[in-house]
Amino acid sequence: MKKITGLLREYVFGLSIISMIIGLFLLFMGIIFYWISDIELGFYTDIIKKLGQWNAFILVGGLIIFGIGLYYLYSYLTNRAFVLEEIKTDKRSEYLKKHKKLKSTVKHLPSKYRKMVKDKEKELKIK
Repeated sequence: MKKITGLLREYVFGLSIISMIIGLFLLFMGIIFYWISDIELGFYTDIIKKLGQWNAFILVGGLIIFGIGLYYLYSYLTNRAFVLEEIKTDKRSEYLKKHKKLKSTVKHLPSKYRKMVKDKEKELKIK
């Protein structure tokens, strides 16, 4: 389980983008079935018509998958921005004020950010 979590943490950016794309694909399937049924997109609309009333579940599933991908992308980008901003500082006292939050934030980011924080701790001589 720890390996899977670590793998997901390393590729959170790409996986969140992929889940957003899949969510949009499914979301548009439901939208086309219920609101724009007269459009003809070839193979895509053939699949939509064959699925019939299952498109309601696909619409909701697509919305959920897109929302999850959006949440993880936003979370990753805000955490990454916070870490990069705090690593820029050269003042030990400022770094120590946010050290605890920084350590907890880095746990949810890929390993390269943990390495950056450790290097900064060595530079500022923090244990």
